[in-house]
Amino acid sequence: MSENDPSAKEKTLFGKGIDNPSNILPKKLTLESKIKFRCHPGVSCFTACCHGIKIVLTPYDILQLKNRLGLPAHEFLEKYTTPVYLEKTDMPGVALKLSEDKDRNPCPFVTPEGCTVYTDRPSACRYYPVGMADFHEGQGAMGEGADQKDEEKFFFIVKEDHCKGFEEDKEWTVAEWRKDQGVDVRDEMNKEWLRLVMRRKSFGHQASLSDQAKRMFFMASTDLDHFKRFIFESTFLDTYVVDDETLEKIKADDVELMLFSFRYLASSLFGADKGLNIREDKIQERVEVIKKSQEDSVVQSVEDYKAIKKARGEEVDPDL
Repeated sequence: MSENDPSAKEKTLFGKGIDNPSNILPKKLTLESKIKFRCHPGVSCFTACCHGIKIVLTPYDILQLKNRLGLPAHEFLEKYTTPVYLEKTDMPGVALKLSEDKDRNPCPFVTPEGCTVYTDRPSACRYYPVGMADFHEGQGAMGEGADQKDEEKFFFIVKEDHCKGFEEDKEWTVAEWRKDQGVDVRDEMNKEWLRLVMRRKSFGHQASLSDQAKRMFFMASTDLDHFKRFIFESTFLDTYVVDDETLEKIKADDVELMLFSFRYLASSLFGADKGLNIREDKIQERVEVIKKSQEDSVVQSVEDYKAIKKARGEEVDPDL
């Protein structure tokens, strides 16, 4: 089953079946809504939902999986992922690379006995069969409405014909399901990154990210080892003001480094983080560069004007 196959099931960041909306039950759920569902090796469809899927990985998913496998980020990305664009934007990301089995296309971590990375499985896997509405979509994330409370979010059920988990007799509230599956922790870890994606999505096709911005977003989102080198081995700290406490945290803790990367992306892509400031001397240096560029442009314009006048045999104003 290929990505271009219209029958393929797709799970986005929230486990939402975009290409098959008939699987989504038309009912908004809250954290207090009750659902009946249970998945275990005894159900006849066990692991069926782990085939022919598209699971986009968040930065926290990548961090947990590459640590679980004992791989540096670049090796994990090369072996287990494939490039994608996120949520119909021009922001580059990655999805799990399915095993090459033309009949079933299984997740690389699934076996008949279950998931081999279950405790570190991606966020979309944890949500299923619950989906969450797009995070602050259309709000211009980090702008008005960006800090709306959890109770303003809504959820829904993705119910596929093959899934027998709904026939089980286990009842949960949505909040209980999220806690049991570790979704609440994942949402908190992914929150600021998802805001970036949703903010970009809200712009539509009105503007495109530069190639440099795309490369930076991809690097900071997928390869924290590379991002750490960017901070400590480039001119980053000559340009940005970062306090000593933060520097110590991001040196010692990859989760803190990841959260800092979201701040940097918010600042560099959208100018949205007031806590990440450019050094005053760098601002002045940039002002001087712009000023010099403008002056050079004026001088060149005058010279071009003189040349045109001279070519026409016209007198040139001596004051120019």
